[in-house]
Amino acid sequence: MSVLDHTARTIDGAEQPLGEYAGKVLLVVNVASKCGFTPQYTGLESLWRTYQDRGFVVLGFPCNQFGHQEPGNEEEIRTFCSTKYDVSFPLFAKVEVNGPNTHPLFKDLKVAAPGLLGSEAIKWNFTKFLVDRDGRVVKRYGSMDTPESIARDIEALL
Repeated sequence: MSVLDHTARTIDGAEQPLGEYAGKVLLVVNVASKCGFTPQYTGLESLWRTYQDRGFVVLGFPCNQFGHQEPGNEEEIRTFCSTKYDVSFPLFAKVEVNGPNTHPLFKDLKVAAPGLLGSEAIKWNFTKFLVDRDGRVVKRYGSMDTPESIARDIEALL
């Protein structure tokens, strides 16, 4: 299944077919507001602003499964992201990325790009999945991989 075959609820509550991003390079990220990696919002926003005119989009999916580091509701998350990090890339409603209630998008992302030693589980916030223009998962990056460090891979797909 292609990433583009999925639907996700936006942070504003609307159901959005990800097929609307057909033809774009995507970086799908599980994000959190109270994490040691939260400053990566700055780098993600920078990537979005640098490459959006060339067909690149960051998709942020808040998740509260790791140390309860995303405790707020959607309105609190949106306010935090816009006021603290000036985030303008698309944000979605909170999702689960592991366990029995894993969002179907993340089920497919994890199968397409397993982590270390073939593990499908997402280990922490700010795991990133790079998706090509056809909706195929190209690569998975861990929390320690900064947005700046993956710019070359994004450029190669643009």
